[in-house]
Amino acid sequence: MKFKATLIGFSAILMWSLLALFTAASGKMPPFQLSAICFLIGSLPGIAVLALKPERFKLLKQPARVWITGIAGLFGYHFLYFTALRNAPAVEAGLIAYLWPLLIVVGSALLPGERLRWYHLAGALAGLGGTILIVARNGIAFEEAYLLGYGAAFLCAFTWSGYSLLTRRFDAVSTDVVTGFCLATSILSFLCHLGLETTIWPQTAFEWLAVAGLGLLPVGAAFYAWDFGVKNGDIQLLGVKSYAAPVFSTLILILFGFAEPSWRIAAACLLVTGGAVLAAKDMIFRKRAAAPQPAE
Repeated sequence: MKFKATLIGFSAILMWSLLALFTAASGKMPPFQLSAICFLIGSLPGIAVLALKPERFKLLKQPARVWITGIAGLFGYHFLYFTALRNAPAVEAGLIAYLWPLLIVVGSALLPGERLRWYHLAGALAGLGGTILIVARNGIAFEEAYLLGYGAAFLCAFTWSGYSLLTRRFDAVSTDVVTGFCLATSILSFLCHLGLETTIWPQTAFEWLAVAGLGLLPVGAAFYAWDFGVKNGDIQLLGVKSYAAPVFSTLILILFGFAEPSWRIAAACLLVTGGAVLAAKDMIFRKRAAAPQPAE
């Protein structure tokens, strides 16, 4: 069960790898408007399940702390991320925000039944190194003028890691509640859009398809898969493997002509892959030890 749940959680990381491609193809829609539409689309599969199985509505009745954690995680992360990008250069803000996988790995030591091993931390640091190679290809320059953006990015990293770790503590809560989280995030994003942005709609059918793809996968199904994975899978391994997202994302952008290949990408792939294998050491050897021996 744990291995299967970890794979489901990893599927969320694969879907998040499509985020940059779909966003680049979605046109010039402002971020909160895009977030509002995508989270509305992302809630539709959950709404469909509830419509087909009305008995599951009772699973939405959860303590206030569950709803606060979920809405703060999904909406809070995106609000802080957009704030960081508006107030600091994208490279530095992105790097700070992407500390969340490392924070998940370190923070997992506080969870009941979990033990932080040296190879979990080493794997996460290798993944962070790979992410730096990908994101900071033109250098890093932190400046005092962007402190507000840097601060928002730090809060962004703590928000998503905190949400993921707290979700693990709510392991008895059904993933159906993610539908409610998505709807609430859509509404709050729409309110932010009305107050902060000018409405811009996609201009072509291709851009609308990209928006739909965002809502169905990286801003939709990914959150359901992540919820199930962190509740039932190996959360430390998922934290380390999360560093694969920027690498996969860059490879996909190269494949579709939005980026150029380089030695940095190859080195990042090696670091992230090596870090993931190191972090998965226990799971790999456990499966080998459990494999039946051939009869003599």
